[in-house]
Amino acid sequence: MNETMVTLVGNAATAVEFRETATGGMARFRFAVTPRRRDRETQLWADGPTSFYTVWAWRTLAANLAASVAIGEPLVVHGRLKVREEEREGGRRTFVDVEAVAVGHDLSRGTAAFRRVVRIEPALTAASHSRADGESDGGSGASRALSERAAEKVAVS
Repeated sequence: MNETMVTLVGNAATAVEFRETATGGMARFRFAVTPRRRDRETQLWADGPTSFYTVWAWRTLAANLAASVAIGEPLVVHGRLKVREEEREGGRRTFVDVEAVAVGHDLSRGTAAFRRVVRIEPALTAASHSRADGESDGGSGASRALSERAAEKVAVS
């Protein structure tokens, strides 16, 4: 498994696009990375050329990205580098993608408030809701209400 893992520090250049697929959620957004260097002659900071990447995420990471990231926010992206070439408009174009493993806000440039996502296992909640004998799942209905609220929270994001 010789995959090229990269960690990029930059900004979200576009809004996160989220889609539900047969295998779970999928999200993508464009990510801009601009190197900044100190010019020794002028004693000023200078920006280098900006590189753009398409960041792809799947399942839970995709849903959390869609609920957490906005255009312009500083991020740290860690994932698998993928370079592909395609024929488009009569020419060959190169695309650089990152299949994200982890994404977070760059805390050297601001603060963030983390909220853990409540996950429910569909098999467990389906069994507790479909009992024919009317027994509860060991709780008073509070666990069912909690599960329903968790499902609503996930659906909203």
